[in-house]
Amino acid sequence: MRDTDEASDQPSRENPKKHMYFRLTQQELCAWKPILTPGWVVSIFIILGVIFIPIGLLTLYASEHVEELVERYDVDCLPSTDKNKILGYIRDSSTNKTCTKTFRVQKKMKKPVYVYYQLHHFYQNHRRYVRSRSDKQLRSTEHEYETKECLPLATVNNESKPIVPCGLIAWSLFNDTYKFVVNNKVVEVDKKDIAWKSDKNHKFGSEVYPKNFQSSGMVGGGKLNESIPLNKQEDLIVWMRTAAFSTFRKLYGKIKMDVEANSNITVVIQNNFNIYEFGGKKQLVLSTSSWTVGNNQFLGRAYLFVGGFSLFFAISFTFVYVLKPRPLGDPAYFSWNNYPGIDEN
Repeated sequence: MRDTDEASDQPSRENPKKHMYFRLTQQELCAWKPILTPGWVVSIFIILGVIFIPIGLLTLYASEHVEELVERYDVDCLPSTDKNKILGYIRDSSTNKTCTKTFRVQKKMKKPVYVYYQLHHFYQNHRRYVRSRSDKQLRSTEHEYETKECLPLATVNNESKPIVPCGLIAWSLFNDTYKFVVNNKVVEVDKKDIAWKSDKNHKFGSEVYPKNFQSSGMVGGGKLNESIPLNKQEDLIVWMRTAAFSTFRKLYGKIKMDVEANSNITVVIQNNFNIYEFGGKKQLVLSTSSWTVGNNQFLGRAYLFVGGFSLFFAISFTFVYVLKPRPLGDPAYFSWNNYPGIDEN
């Protein structure tokens, strides 16, 4: 017996802190353990409803006052003689792809009027597409040859000449162009500050210039001016911030003048971007803005949904508590009291 006792006491002598008392291990630290009484639950739901519903109404009100024009042009801009050979038409660089569309503004659009292009069924969120870029190459000339992630568009014809910027995202750059005439007056589209400031300052280098771009034998989208650094080519920066969904719009530029009601807008479009091969759609969007940014009713509806359900649950819990009240912490509702045949031990 003595040997056994000595053996059982041995761990305590080897590790004297093993059995020491700690408030943390004994779960005796100070803690706030609120009890959610029916009054508290109903009050919280009422507060949520009172806060969320007005915010939702204000958001919807602001969104409704955003003027927006959306015009699809990919079908109308196809010549009738080429509708049976669409791919040949869009791939041929020698064909005239100029298209003119005219539409009328129903309500006044206050400046600035934002110009977007909207694409459908274009999956910028595809895993291989998103990975096909080199962020180090975009930032610094020291990493010009780091193009491993950009395959299959990393070098020129499998040579040692790197493509800058490399990868599928840059290669597929949107290249449709728009020129606007409002009431027979040519209007300039301002393309400055259309990209995120953080992207221009941190993701794209001021000393990195395009090199060997669109010269790998595969013809993609738009071309880049090799005399302008990447952080100044904002069309590229906007395009390379990939979209999360297959339908998306990106900022093309801004019209810095008011467009009066009943004005006629004529748009001269260069229909270059190939969406016909995968059954996509192209739309031109003109939109004003508000404190909710644009015409987005999802945010307002989400606030109304949460606020409405909060009030619904508050009213429901109030009726239940009034019709079938029960004392708080009544032990009669314990399961072993409801089923007396169960042994408490």
